[in-house]
Amino acid sequence: MRDRSPTSPDKNIVDKTKNQSATSRLVKDLRHRVSQSNSAPIAYERELMQSFAENHRNAFVAMPLFIAIVAVIAGNYVGFAQAGWWFLLTGLASGLLAVISRRFIREKPDEEALPRWRSTYFLAQLLVALCWCIFALYGCSSCSDGTYAILQFSTILVFQAITMMLSYAFGSSLLLTSAPPTLVLAATFMMTLEAAHMIMGGIVLGSQFFFYLIANRFKLSVLSILNHTSEKEVLIAELETAKSISEEARRRAEEANLAKSRFLATMSHELRTPLNAILGFSEVMQTEVLGPLGNESYKSYVNDINNSGKHLLNVINEILDLSRIEAGRMELAEEAVKLTHIVEDATQMLQVKARTKNIELISQFEGNLPQIWADEKAVRQVALNLLSNALKFTPNGGKIWLKVGWTSTGGQYLAVKDTGPGIPEEEIPVVLSSFGQGSIAIKSAEQGTGLGLPIVQAMMHLHDGRFELKSKLREGTEVIASFPRSRVLEVMPPVATEATGATRPRTLASMRRAG
Repeated sequence: MRDRSPTSPDKNIVDKTKNQSATSRLVKDLRHRVSQSNSAPIAYERELMQSFAENHRNAFVAMPLFIAIVAVIAGNYVGFAQAGWWFLLTGLASGLLAVISRRFIREKPDEEALPRWRSTYFLAQLLVALCWCIFALYGCSSCSDGTYAILQFSTILVFQAITMMLSYAFGSSLLLTSAPPTLVLAATFMMTLEAAHMIMGGIVLGSQFFFYLIANRFKLSVLSILNHTSEKEVLIAELETAKSISEEARRRAEEANLAKSRFLATMSHELRTPLNAILGFSEVMQTEVLGPLGNESYKSYVNDINNSGKHLLNVINEILDLSRIEAGRMELAEEAVKLTHIVEDATQMLQVKARTKNIELISQFEGNLPQIWADEKAVRQVALNLLSNALKFTPNGGKIWLKVGWTSTGGQYLAVKDTGPGIPEEEIPVVLSSFGQGSIAIKSAEQGTGLGLPIVQAMMHLHDGRFELKSKLREGTEVIASFPRSRVLEVMPPVATEATGATRPRTLASMRRAG
């Protein structure tokens, strides 16, 4: 069971390698392809026609109302009969355009049907333009003050603006609606050869060009929005695909890892039984219980067999321990234990090896430390792993400091510091991973499995504790295993008896956990 905290070694390794992952490369390649594509821009014809249709559908009421207002005002100049016929024709043409738009939105045609719909829209636009051309051609013979010309001028200007707002998605096609009445009115004004009328004709032509430029800018903005939306949708689709691939790969990896852990955890008997037989028979041959071997070379071979068997059994035990933890089958047999006593026992067990390498072991234990609630076997394994690692990587004549004391939060800690070669900072996540070993340590010390520190991390995690590794190149390494305050036991004050008033100390069973 590995630590999944933000500072865990697994996360550090992922952070160092995530930029190399297939998912990251896929997203980068897609962004580059989308941003650097040299292909022709997408037309988005259907989206533009959809916007055109929605605009005219929404103007189903507003446009006839505008036509009615113009007809009522014009009726005062050209007669209400002529104005009424014009209103009827223009209203029907605008209504036909709105009906076609509503049908387009309802049917949602495919790409193959778009040319037919565009032709239908062109015919409807030409019909609307023809109706407004009739308005531009109507004259008022009885109007001598020019007010009717001003009415025509202002009405066509408003019609140009409305056409621009409703039909900008069609681009240059909007000219089919507004350009014919504009040209007719401008020609009518120009033929009068009057200065005021000629100026109004020029203004009408200029406003048509101005509104067309604005409509074109609107269309470009819509195309830009559609293009960005398309890119975003492509990226989201690719990200979802990459996420699915990643999740599937993670699921398979977890299943394979769980299967591996279960396999190793259940192979304990099958692996240890033959090894125990090898060790037992080799020890019998070493001690020559059944008689002398008769050849000195055989004695050397037996020693090698026995040492190799012990080493192999130790490796198997470490692998099985880590596999049980990862498979969630490690259960703590918790009891009240003294951390200083466990560390002292571990020091005595490795004292012979320290003397062999002429390494000085310096113990610095704080006094009167209370017991902690922990698994004695697991804590002893933590102490042995940390101390044996320090002995392994400390050169002859070096020093190792063993410290046991209080943490700043009221817990207890075990620290082991050595004068070994140290670990480069970039290799610390590797050292803390399963089977990981630093390059300098491999060259300067005896080989190992690389499981000692991961097992320590897992054991401390099971105890709700923390594990830290601090190291500098050529300055040595310090490892700290700390237990939380909630696992420190405190002895309660004596309890007075009711009968005599005497006090009696509480036993171990009456101790409570702090926190």
